[in-house]
Amino acid sequence: MAHILLVDDEKVARSLYSDFLAGAGHEVTAVGSAQEAKEALLKTRFALMVTDLILPQSDGLALLQHVKSTQPDVEVLLVTALDKVEPAVRAIKSGAADYLVKPVQPEVLAHAVNRALTQHWLLRENEALRRHVALLEAGQRIGTTLDREQLQEATGAAFQSMCLADAVVVFTRENGQLELASALGFAELAREAIELATVVPVRDCVTEIESTGQEIRVEGLPFETAYLVPVTEGETLYGAVLLFFKDDISDVGVAAAPFLARHLGMALKNLGKFAAVEDLVYLDDLTHLFNSRYLDLVLDKEFKNATSADKPFSLLFLDLDYFKSINDTHGHLVGSKLLVEVARVLKNCVRDNDIVCRWGGDEYVILLRGTDSGGALKVGERIRRSIEAHRFLAREGFSLNISTCIGVASYPEHAQDKLTLIDFADRAMYRGKKGTRNIIYMAAKNLEATPASRHLRSASPLPSPVESGEGPGEEPK
Repeated sequence: MAHILLVDDEKVARSLYSDFLAGAGHEVTAVGSAQEAKEALLKTRFALMVTDLILPQSDGLALLQHVKSTQPDVEVLLVTALDKVEPAVRAIKSGAADYLVKPVQPEVLAHAVNRALTQHWLLRENEALRRHVALLEAGQRIGTTLDREQLQEATGAAFQSMCLADAVVVFTRENGQLELASALGFAELAREAIELATVVPVRDCVTEIESTGQEIRVEGLPFETAYLVPVTEGETLYGAVLLFFKDDISDVGVAAAPFLARHLGMALKNLGKFAAVEDLVYLDDLTHLFNSRYLDLVLDKEFKNATSADKPFSLLFLDLDYFKSINDTHGHLVGSKLLVEVARVLKNCVRDNDIVCRWGGDEYVILLRGTDSGGALKVGERIRRSIEAHRFLAREGFSLNISTCIGVASYPEHAQDKLTLIDFADRAMYRGKKGTRNIIYMAAKNLEATPASRHLRSASPLPSPVESGEGPGEEPK
């Protein structure tokens, strides 16, 4: 029925109560002192403790307080020969389930034990219910998070709390293999040390273990137990969670870990879908370069970072020369293919961390990170020569020539805000369109403003892939 700890320094009383409780079907551990009781509590999980109020070198109230501070779910019955109100009140206030006065009749003891055990089981059930609700809420928070950084934070906190873990490492699958995404509970230990100790063991065994998880061997970290749970959705591995414990993993942790891992798998799958959709929003349909929406976002971040770090960056605004004649002569399909090939040429002329965008029609904008106006001029000249020398659509049998005008504007030399920087680069480009073309111009405050129709067009939704016609007040393409 229940495991009961009996504490009484009188052998007769201890034997009498022990026999009675054992006869009622309970498992009884009987000791004669508070110290023996504390040692027994460390070894065994009891549902109820029955203790005498007066004990050698201690008393039942002190033992009651010790139990409630270390194992609050253990119910306590105090038994004493003192028929006084004050000890009874103190016992009940300290958390005792009942206070019995010797001699205790068997039926009285049975009633008190049954009532205390009923309360114990109800509280355990209530605690389990609250834990299930908390676990469900934690799973829902993980499963509905679509921000990667927030997901990592929610995951670490949920696994640490619900699994009673001392530390948590979350891995996500990047470019086909697991990488450390976040770590929690390692105090001052460096991320590099955590990564060095965990990544290889996790990669080596994650595909071989059950979905419920299992203990694995991890060396070099100050924990006794490491428990790895794979994060999957269907047949796809999306990540893993490694739990660390100073002692053994509890049954609670074993039960909660795979439940949370399933929700994390769903979240990572949804995050991948969301990222794919987000990419479509920020990618140009024709060239697969970034579009003006993405440029708007990245410029906001660049200005914020550059202001705090005082780092320069530059914009190149490009417009193809006489592109309309290609559409008129060869058709819009050929024009579209040429725009795609121009995009490839531009990507080959800049670094991986630079941002190449299609502004619309036959216009492109390039963000050169950490580059001042002098460096931007050199990159612009490289682009101008590459486009001038390239024979476009040669494989298709056209071998077309085209050139470009490029405007250069830099932060902080020419502008300290996003709109002004774009406008100055546009003005510099437009200066070339009105002159010899196939040229680069640097931004300057005295440059002529571009026609109002250009600003109206850039404020409207992006043009169609082959838009390149002449707008009111614009120079011919």
